[in-house]
Amino acid sequence: MRSRYSAYVLNRADYIMQTTDPNGPMWQTDSAAWRAALEGFSRQTRFVGLTILAVDADTVTFHAALFQDTRDVSFTEISVFRQRGGRWLYVSALETKSATREQTER
Repeated sequence: MRSRYSAYVLNRADYIMQTTDPNGPMWQTDSAAWRAALEGFSRQTRFVGLTILAVDADTVTFHAALFQDTRDVSFTEISVFRQRGGRWLYVSALETKSATREQTER
């Protein structure tokens, strides 16, 4: 999880793509469009921090603090990972909670 967050911070779209499970719902067959979307997201986002809240067998619960312009787009997510060929690949989010209005106004 930390390496994927760092890849977003460093705008390393290829790494995000390589660590996404090809059988999961986040995988996109149009790699050029996918890469462009990832790079656009990384460029327009200020990454403030990542906090790992819990780790279970194949899930990671984390909070990512992010801003786009002055808008707080932080979220907490429970992510599912699958191990393939000795590597952990991101499958999907089980649950995502966006920043609340209260958090945005702070």
